[in-house]
Amino acid sequence: MLLAYLIATPFLAALFLVFLKPTQSRSIERAVQVAALVGAVLCANLLMTFESGSIQVVGKYLALDALSLLLTTIISSVGCVVAFYAIGYLRQEVKKQIIGPRRVKQFFILFELFLFAMLVAANAANPVLMWIAIEATTLSTAFLISFYNKPTATEAAWKYLIINSLGLLIGFLGTLLFLALPQGVIGGDIMTWADLRAAASEFHPVVVKVAFLFILVGYGTKVGLVPMHTWLPDAHGKAPSPISALLSGVLLNVALISVLRFKGLVDLSIGREFSSTLLMYFGLASIIVAALIIFTQRSYKRLLAYSSIEHMGVIALGIGLGGVGTLAALFHMLYHSLSKVLLFLASGNILLRFGSTKFENVSGVMKALPITGGLFLAGFLAISGLPPFGMFFSKFLILSAGAESHIGVMLIALIALAVAFYGFFRHVSPMLFGSLTEGVERGEASLSTLVPLCILMGTYIIISFFFPEPMLAMLHDAADMISSK
Repeated sequence: MLLAYLIATPFLAALFLVFLKPTQSRSIERAVQVAALVGAVLCANLLMTFESGSIQVVGKYLALDALSLLLTTIISSVGCVVAFYAIGYLRQEVKKQIIGPRRVKQFFILFELFLFAMLVAANAANPVLMWIAIEATTLSTAFLISFYNKPTATEAAWKYLIINSLGLLIGFLGTLLFLALPQGVIGGDIMTWADLRAAASEFHPVVVKVAFLFILVGYGTKVGLVPMHTWLPDAHGKAPSPISALLSGVLLNVALISVLRFKGLVDLSIGREFSSTLLMYFGLASIIVAALIIFTQRSYKRLLAYSSIEHMGVIALGIGLGGVGTLAALFHMLYHSLSKVLLFLASGNILLRFGSTKFENVSGVMKALPITGGLFLAGFLAISGLPPFGMFFSKFLILSAGAESHIGVMLIALIALAVAFYGFFRHVSPMLFGSLTEGVERGEASLSTLVPLCILMGTYIIISFFFPEPMLAMLHDAADMISSK
């Protein structure tokens, strides 16, 4: 029942916020804070009580296994930190008269519904409910992307809505093909993941391949894999910074895990070579394209968006390689979530101070915002995979996993990663260490926009050296689920 309470928490919070007046700003903030803390506590209890290899079924529609627990942990923990940051961030925007109290209320209602939809998608017991929940994330976030009602933001929201809806429609066709493969419907209901896995050995090989191609293209659009990535830089660049953080650090993982659930069915039916090869080369293409486009960016938020495409490519590459690469990819997923959320939240502080996301208007961040600038620099080093940060080890293991069987692919990936690092450094260095932009005041915005960043950085450093046993067991179980035949 803990899972049901956890999923219901953001929905109840959104429902409660509906009945509050926009002028009741403190009550709105307290409701968001309570929901965030309750969700984090319930998630911690789930993690501590989860039994290795088990599947906890909650009613007909929800089920908790290692993969869904991994996603739930990311959603709840990151969502809690972002919720507290968003409160301080929106206070500053109200103070600057960028938005009004009514917009704050709308933001948090959509924010809670976004978390609710992701939790449902992560723990759905059948693929149809998972698809509905992921489509719901598209609808809620489309309004958040166009939050400021600027023409460019509205354009980005429409682009996001149309491309993702079309992609998910293709994914739904693949879902229907998978559901049609078994000879009979069990109990007259929509088949669950467990039912499909039990019947996977009877699937027709050709139909399985076609269905998985639909799935990979459809859900891969939501993941941001090349060439289905075109919506991502615009959406992440124009959304409010807390939403950009959730889109990049959480939602992309929800969509990728959805692909991996179908990959498990394919592997049980025809072996892992077909799905692994597709993931490996889609991942490699994403790394290469993102690395090259990073050089041409003029906005630090779009730069972070292309970095997300690069890292989702790294994760897909690791899973495609299998074995140690799969486990390393899941570690990379966790590390990427923490570091990318940190970077997007830090970029929010920079935007509040400088009033622009363009590199040409932002210089001397370390002078104007010494703490935020230091955390942004640490996040850059972490996301680049430099030692001693945990992402160094996950990248190293992924590249090592393919060193013998796919040495050419690994060399290309290594060169692309080096190019991406140089392109990132080329933009970030003058932004952080250049002369202070004229007319910009010195000093951090508020403590409420700094503490969440410090928590994220502290957590990242801790799990780079010490991983709690329950989380380690969860990651091993999730890797076994993905790699099982």
